[in-house]
Amino acid sequence: MSPKSKTKPRTPPQHPHFKNGTVVEVSSDDDGFRGSWYTGKIIKRASSRSPNKYLIEYEKLFSDESGKNPLKEILDLAQLRPLAPREKKRRFRFGEKVDAYHNDGWWEGSITEECKDGKFAVFFRGTREQIVFGEEDLRLHREWVDDQWKPPLEDESLKEEKEEANETPLCMLYLEKSILILGGQNLDWMCISRIIEDARKVPTTLEVNHIEAETEENFSKGMEIEVSSDEEGFQGAWFAATIIEAVGKDKYLIEYKNLRTEDDTDFLREEIDIAHLRPCPPEIIMVNSFKLLDEVDALYNDGWWVGVISKVLADCKYTVYFRDTSEEMTFRHSELRLHHDWIAGEWILPSSVRDDILKFFSR
Repeated sequence: MSPKSKTKPRTPPQHPHFKNGTVVEVSSDDDGFRGSWYTGKIIKRASSRSPNKYLIEYEKLFSDESGKNPLKEILDLAQLRPLAPREKKRRFRFGEKVDAYHNDGWWEGSITEECKDGKFAVFFRGTREQIVFGEEDLRLHREWVDDQWKPPLEDESLKEEKEEANETPLCMLYLEKSILILGGQNLDWMCISRIIEDARKVPTTLEVNHIEAETEENFSKGMEIEVSSDEEGFQGAWFAATIIEAVGKDKYLIEYKNLRTEDDTDFLREEIDIAHLRPCPPEIIMVNSFKLLDEVDALYNDGWWVGVISKVLADCKYTVYFRDTSEEMTFRHSELRLHHDWIAGEWILPSSVRDDILKFFSR
């Protein structure tokens, strides 16, 4: 009997965006590198058995101190994306999400100050640092979602149309000590009525008299706050809590509002340093205004998790993409809030929303 012939397993076709020799950007989950993208080149697939793993050679990272041997790593497809597009010339604004070129990589941050000579102060959430950059070292932050850049690179001729569209005034009114924003054109009034009804059921976290917060972080006993964590699996989340007492310089004993002890007998208490505390953000209810790539906080597992709107669905629902886990989930409008950053004692909002709110309160 003749021996049975053996056939080689078929090698899956190469991904159209990630072929051998393609220059890509690479992310990392290592501490101190989250939120950064480094340029590299695809050498080859790691193996036929692991079609979603690639051998990458970095452009500016080296395995030796002399800088002669480029660092090589085997990385998952989820850590790769094409080179991000960039406008040749762009006018950056306060509050915009940008990538800043720093330490040989592009780091995600927010513009917190427009300085002189065309420079901008950028705050990095992961490291809590603020650094000044020239506009030549900045690019608008974009996400690679479903093999597309969002927002896409704009044609220069479309910029004026977009600016005119963004000038559509917002109608604002108060709803139970919150700011209710009715934004843009073609409002879905059935959707709005549902959102207003949901908003009446959500407890207000903070009375809003003005958009600017106090410049000093005065945390005191009994104050309602939000708490973050650097633990694996909890990055990007904020949990509601109350300050019980100060336990030393810049450290507080807090009690969570929704997290309980392992035996479920009481609410969990922890000692937390001031770097992981912030006041409760002002409650701004966005009606029919969330759009693709808006940065939001999503209410999930008793906490608020920062993410990005990746799809706008029917019936007042949205798909939210979470960068830290590369997951997508669907949420109702009432389960989302506009994302704020607490920087130097001030709440930083997206530039377009902040401008409209400041105009409203200056009347």
